[in-house]
Amino acid sequence: MKSLKKFLKSKAYERIPLTLTETNHFEINARINEVSGRFILDTGASNTCVDMDKVEFFKMVSKTSDIKAAGAGATEMETLISTKNRIEIGNWSKKKQKIVLFDLVHVNEALTAHDTLPVDGIIGADILKKGKAVIDYDKQCLYLKSR
Repeated sequence: MKSLKKFLKSKAYERIPLTLTETNHFEINARINEVSGRFILDTGASNTCVDMDKVEFFKMVSKTSDIKAAGAGATEMETLISTKNRIEIGNWSKKKQKIVLFDLVHVNEALTAHDTLPVDGIIGADILKKGKAVIDYDKQCLYLKSR
């Protein structure tokens, strides 16, 4: 039987390494609007998110949103929306990506309390769905379909 890696490569999937943190989160490097950042891979997050403090850093244009964010013990958080972003993970990319912006201080405080570096954002299920993602927990890598 073929290995998962060989099988997915034959199906035009891109292999992206993941880093397991002390908090048992997978971290991933991604680029938004050609700027590199550190992100948590979160299958339970419905949307990809970036910390509000990183809007200028990632060259994003944002507008107000009526959506309230919730997660990691916080609820009813104010959000902004940024559309028309280019996101790249490895050689996989997506144009015109909507990204939710909200205050990730509670997430980063939890990470730093466990001696893990803070992150710029969260890669959520929206990206994972678009990329037809496969996560290999044993080999600590993500596969995204490149075509």
